[in-house]
Amino acid sequence: MSSFAWRLLGVLLLCVVLTLSSSAFLTVGNLLNVLRQASLIFLIASGLTLVILSAGLDLSIGANLGLSACLAAAVIKATGSIAIGIGAGLGCGMTIGILNGLLITLLRLPPFIATYGMLWMVYGINYWTMAGNTIYGFPAAFREIGSGYLLGMPTPVLLMVLSLIVGSVFTRYTTWGHEIYAIGANAEVARLSGIPVRRRLILVYTLSGAMSGLAGIVYLARLNSAEAGIGEPLLLPAIASVLIGGTSLFGGTGSLGGALIGAVILTLVLNGMNLLTISGNWQPLITGVILLLAAGIDTAARKWNESQA
Repeated sequence: MSSFAWRLLGVLLLCVVLTLSSSAFLTVGNLLNVLRQASLIFLIASGLTLVILSAGLDLSIGANLGLSACLAAAVIKATGSIAIGIGAGLGCGMTIGILNGLLITLLRLPPFIATYGMLWMVYGINYWTMAGNTIYGFPAAFREIGSGYLLGMPTPVLLMVLSLIVGSVFTRYTTWGHEIYAIGANAEVARLSGIPVRRRLILVYTLSGAMSGLAGIVYLARLNSAEAGIGEPLLLPAIASVLIGGTSLFGGTGSLGGALIGAVILTLVLNGMNLLTISGNWQPLITGVILLLAAGIDTAARKWNESQA
């Protein structure tokens, strides 16, 4: 049985356990809420998956989401235009992603250092510009993006499905996608094979930034408010989802489908804790434990494969 199949089995087992533990789990409202929660995590994790596939890391995604959301909120309030606000949010996310890529490829900074530094810079800009204020109250048409329904499904879930389809086609069936896997497996071999490593790395960080910007818009539309720390709680769940989904921290192995499964597993765990009235204070601890387990399994599997080679 493949690792992806094992993870699907894990989702089914979680659903069975939660169904037996709480009568409120297997209801349409709760299941749609799980999918809505998972969709937000997946939107961030999808871009991060591309980065980690290339053996990189993007720690700025939560801060990027926050600044993109706040900028979109400010622009919508100032102009009254939803389209301009969305464009500003996406542009902000992409710009931060491009800057990350340039820091890593031109200045040759390690991805951890470059994106961690960017995290603090973006947080600093956002806290300074927001000055403790909250922007709230947006047009109903904009709020549909985060809390509305289309064809009977929550709009964020449809965006998740669309992102999964487009991203899977990109990674599996295009030359650029294959090159990202090759870079993650061995960047030097990829370079000697004629792959433009720098340009592809800038591309994956740009896409990661764009997906953070999109997630920021969806989150803003759902909450109907924006404040400086809006993206802080989302970094760890996004990383955990990617690792739980089977994407290797060492690059070259993984998929967007796995990231979706990881987001669903993590969301189911947190949803189950809420249904069982387990204190929210335990949720960061549980998320951290899941993240460490996923990283440990990834490292152990890598060593096992090397020993069998």
